Amino acid sequence: MSSVRLSEIPRTISFRTGLLFLGLFGCSFLALFGYVYWQTAFYLKAEADTALYRQVENRSAQDPELQLKEIRNHAVQDVEARLPHSLFDADGRFIAGAIRQLPPFSAYDKPQEFSWVKDNGRKRPVRFIVHRLADGKTLLVAQDIHDIREFDELLIRALISGGVLLLVVGLFGAVLLGYSAHRRLDKVSRSIKGIIEGDLTGRLPIQGNNDDIDRLASVVNGMLDELERLMSEVKGVCDDIAHDLRTPLTRLIAGLERTQRRGLDEAEYAASIDAALIEAKALLLTFKALLRISEIENSARRSHFAPLDLNLISADAAELYEPLAEERGISLTLNESQAPAIIAGDAQLLFDAICNLLDNAIKFCPDHSQISLSVIAEPGSVGIRVLDNGPGIAPAEREAVLRRLYRAESSRHTPGNGLGLSMVSAVARLHDMKLTVSDAAPGCRIDLLGSANHLPALSLS
Repeated sequence: MSSVRLSEIPRTISFRTGLLFLGLFGCSFLALFGYVYWQTAFYLKAEADTALYRQVENRSAQDPELQLKEIRNHAVQDVEARLPHSLFDADGRFIAGAIRQLPPFSAYDKPQEFSWVKDNGRKRPVRFIVHRLADGKTLLVAQDIHDIREFDELLIRALISGGVLLLVVGLFGAVLLGYSAHRRLDKVSRSIKGIIEGDLTGRLPIQGNNDDIDRLASVVNGMLDELERLMSEVKGVCDDIAHDLRTPLTRLIAGLERTQRRGLDEAEYAASIDAALIEAKALLLTFKALLRISEIENSARRSHFAPLDLNLISADAAELYEPLAEERGISLTLNESQAPAIIAGDAQLLFDAICNLLDNAIKFCPDHSQISLSVIAEPGSVGIRVLDNGPGIAPAEREAVLRRLYRAESSRHTPGNGLGLSMVSAVARLHDMKLTVSDAAPGCRIDLLGSANHLPALSLS
């Protein structure tokens, strides 16, 4: 298990993303809590003001004598001075009530606040209204708002403690995310380093949760699979070139050397030249086929893709090879699909691929065999299938026959260059189709199938 230094965690994207979401959530938390605090404080003050206005209205409606009596009784009954009432003369001198001094105020009939120092020396926050009575006296109606202030402080403390808790948990989560991401990227980095050092069998680790890194690793692993295949194919091609092309080159050189050493007449000399030309042309055809496969794998021909029906292409290929099959008494049957087998692709390449499959089947089947070419148009898949009752392909060689220049030992004396199925495989990859070789019991079955729901994209250029 790799160790992760704490100083490396802040550089990870996951940690920074965690901080970003912590900031966003923190701002949302502050906004929500601030709104709740503002609404609550506004509601409590509004309720207090409503009560003050109601008391002013009640006191103002009383007879002056009753009013004075009630204020004095209220001062006696309200021991804690929760709702103090006071009465002052026109000059602001105290007449009756709990509050003996008129507090400074900015306007009549407007709720205001001041700190009232009681007789026992305790300070209490008070919200009050000063009202001018009809007889010129001044009425003071107040309410102790100590509970409201305590509630405000409680809300603020809850905001601060909640914010600190949010910050601690958010930072811990961001560090945890950064640590997890750093460990995971370390594993990916080690895998990439191993691949760079030459281990093409290595792959990037996948956790299986299909997140961004998993999807990226899957794409890279697919690329590595293709690179490994290409590298193996290059190695196999080199081996096959050394094995298969050495024989015709040796024959060509030997024939030319014999012609050079012997004194031949004109007819024999011309025959030697013709034999050398045949060998050279066969080699040239092999290299042309290799170049054609490279061109197909280059994907440059995707720009010419267009919707086409495999029924029509298969019918043309079967018509082309039917005379060759008849010469050997081979029954070539075409089974077209009832529905159109539409696929986006290159008609010439698909035609060549089907022709190669038919050519191989006719070439390796004994006389009087049976070959069928079927067009498949099923829900979810479209393609072609070639079946024969010939010798088939051994299970151990079904992957190798798709390699360039590969030829089984049993077919080394059969005309050909071992590039037919390689070209078909390249066409299949270009068209996002799958080429599979299986047993027909007896014979060989080759499927070239693509997805009907995911056709290759057409280029409009």
